[in-house]
Amino acid sequence: MCHQPGAWSRKSAVVQAISIDRGVEPAGLQRGRPSLLAVGTIVWLGSELMFFSGLFASYFTIRAHNVGIWPPPSTPLGFKDTVQSGAFTWVLLMSSVTMQKAYWNEEHGLRRAARWWVALSLAMGGAFLANQIVEWFSLGFTPHANAFASLFFLMTGLHGLHVTIGLVAMAGLLGRMVGPGGDPGELPVFQSITFYWHFVDVVWIALYACLFLLK
Repeated sequence: MCHQPGAWSRKSAVVQAISIDRGVEPAGLQRGRPSLLAVGTIVWLGSELMFFSGLFASYFTIRAHNVGIWPPPSTPLGFKDTVQSGAFTWVLLMSSVTMQKAYWNEEHGLRRAARWWVALSLAMGGAFLANQIVEWFSLGFTPHANAFASLFFLMTGLHGLHVTIGLVAMAGLLGRMVGPGGDPGELPVFQSITFYWHFVDVVWIALYACLFLLK
């Protein structure tokens, strides 16, 4: 049976149009550009950025009005604390690299490798969070000691909450990736979680610089 010229191309265009209308884009169309879910995540992260910007503004305002030593002598953050937090800062940064590697593998259909890299990112993020908890209980001051102590626990605590949310999202993603084949919405979810994790890492770099290095 003969086909009219261009019939196959018209059929492909119709299939793609139906797929997009149903909210399921072909894998090739998803590559190289953010999904609608990822765009929504970026907009939401913009509001989170403004939230943390308010915290940083409060920190520097209080610091500017402090006439003594900053941090105050009653809230010492010694060399050991700075080095230990710096080491786990590096761990968190590397988890961002491994998460990006996981997304790259997922985008190219290497789901088994992607699962492995997500699991590694989850473990590294968990190690960072565990260090934060240990550090909280090992510090020689409480949130009520002074303004710096209050800001320290508030800012690191809120960041730790965001890290926890990211780890829960990664664990859910691993559960979704069980099985040989993925569903059409898996890649956009993967992309959104990756964007979120990069945001968490960037915020911590700024926090570490303010709380541990700028003395």
